[in-house]
Amino acid sequence: MIAFLRGRVLEADGEAAVVDVGGVGYQVFVSASTAATLALSPTAGETQLFVHTHFVKDEPLRLYGFTELGERRLFQTLIGVQGVGPRVALAILAGMEAAEIVRAIATGDIPRLTQIKGVGRKTAERLALELREKILTLPAGKGLVVASPPAHSELPRGPLGDVYGALVQLGYKPAEIDPLLERFDPARPVADLVREALGALRRS
Repeated sequence: MIAFLRGRVLEADGEAAVVDVGGVGYQVFVSASTAATLALSPTAGETQLFVHTHFVKDEPLRLYGFTELGERRLFQTLIGVQGVGPRVALAILAGMEAAEIVRAIATGDIPRLTQIKGVGRKTAERLALELREKILTLPAGKGLVVASPPAHSELPRGPLGDVYGALVQLGYKPAEIDPLLERFDPARPVADLVREALGALRRS
């Protein structure tokens, strides 16, 4: 696995760069911010990139490079969500500043996330559901004051987790759902709990 490259940029087109490392040219797909900072001239000296090596069965190996280690970590966190591949992750990084990405995911701001080209509602909901706690531990999330912090230290599991997921899919935010789950009996059928939750949310 390639995790780091240092060399001279031979080509760059805004989406990918070819980096000469000891006479070997590596094609690296880059984020928008990395593309903006890459030296485009072959005589511009050395560039260093933190690299994510991406391999999918029956597809060629691809390298994704970032000038900042924190941006690579955010990229890797995003692609850990089902339905979020490297292209979507790069679109998210291009569509918002890192701190804004963290804030939108942590607060379940689905409308803001869906403003990013290539991010549909289901993808935005998965991001908010799966990353709402983890995202704040990244460098871009440290020191942020989130307006609507989640009430749980971790996502609910079992039947209550199914209820939580169903409500997120319907567009409700974690801050609206958490107080309801505390009152629910996990032994009851999930369908009944969802109906009861929807009734309570509509009355609130």
